[in-house]
Amino acid sequence: MAIDGTIGVVRPDTQSVPWFAEAAFGAFLLLIFVGLTPFAIRDPVVLAAQESGFSGAGDMLREICYVAVFGLISFAALQRRGMSAVAIVPPVLAVLLAWCLLSALWSPEAGVTTRRAVLAIVVVLSAMLGVATVGTERALKLWRYVLAGVLIVNWLSIPLIPQAVHLQGEIDPSLIGDWRGLYFHKNIAGAVAAISAIVFLFTFFRNRRVIDAVLLVAAVGFLIMTHSKASIGLLPVAVAIGLVYRVAWQRGIDKLITTLIVALAGVLAVAIVIGDYHHIARVLGDPARFTGRSAIWQAEIAYIRDHPLLGSGFGSFADTGSLSPLYHYVGAAWVQNVSHGHNAYLQLFVTIGGIGFALAMWSLVITPAFAFWRGNAAQIDSMSMLFTIFVFILLHNGLESDFLEGDGAAWVAFVLVLAMLRLSRSIHTDVTVEAP
Repeated sequence: MAIDGTIGVVRPDTQSVPWFAEAAFGAFLLLIFVGLTPFAIRDPVVLAAQESGFSGAGDMLREICYVAVFGLISFAALQRRGMSAVAIVPPVLAVLLAWCLLSALWSPEAGVTTRRAVLAIVVVLSAMLGVATVGTERALKLWRYVLAGVLIVNWLSIPLIPQAVHLQGEIDPSLIGDWRGLYFHKNIAGAVAAISAIVFLFTFFRNRRVIDAVLLVAAVGFLIMTHSKASIGLLPVAVAIGLVYRVAWQRGIDKLITTLIVALAGVLAVAIVIGDYHHIARVLGDPARFTGRSAIWQAEIAYIRDHPLLGSGFGSFADTGSLSPLYHYVGAAWVQNVSHGHNAYLQLFVTIGGIGFALAMWSLVITPAFAFWRGNAAQIDSMSMLFTIFVFILLHNGLESDFLEGDGAAWVAFVLVLAMLRLSRSIHTDVTVEAP
């Protein structure tokens, strides 16, 4: 095995990657980070109706695209690696996905649960098998190309395309004027911009190229103009933690010390929130401004107390109108148009119960955290970047709902991190370093 000099990531082998494998993986990334309806006109009522479909958008073309890309990626993976390609999927994550599908048995809307669970499975397998087939080096390069392209299009769209900015007529007036680029909502655009900033920052650390610095500044600038408060506030926290991780491994600092520093950073962030709790609660408690986050959280907690084990069924929370598990827990009609629970941890508990939540925490948080803790210093360039994205999305899920969100951009970014981490961990013991 070898570490490429351009980014410091592992190549799975020396065999050339089939062109159609790269094309299929690139098409998958475009489906996720661009989609088939960029610059869509915002119509929450139509969106809610569409959400009952297979892909979240419910149109036949998108369904065909996902299935076709999944088929090509699976064929390439089996051709190149045989059945061993499936090993890229962590067993506990596979059990989690199976549990999501099984929850259709007790879901109030089995069809919605089944379609959304199938989408989640297709997306996770496409992402992980794609990384296993093209390798971490090439997967990162293709991902950077897509993120750079999206960033350029987003900037160009602001003066050219009216709906690249939230327009008059929004249900939430505070959105008006915020940049969203080709995405449906500023919070999606903000999360993608923040992830892009992390990728270009650590690429710049490695290569010291002007283009990476320019892309970094452009990503941060676009993020600021989205006014996505969660992403703007969490990006510097995640980067700071990622830099601590990077320095610790570069200088051989004891892992326990590093863990303590990261933990203290988390405690500090919590302390800041607690210190300004009354202001935050007052802001978040206004349904007209922030979809009533505090009301949603209280309803979620109440539902969890009543249904601690199985939950309401995967995918039954968002855009399901009166079928939403929170419908009888929130005394306001606006809950029918809620698109997510604004906290992935609570939303997981509501939809797949305590059993599913335990599987999710084990596969999505605990296992990757231990893998990063055992990180290999020889891979510090890629590992520190992946770790920073990992931390950012973990924090982001405290205010938004990314985990298992079908083809959501932040969720797929997280899956790509898990796949690259698992691939690098599985072969890092057979690594040699090439000169840059």
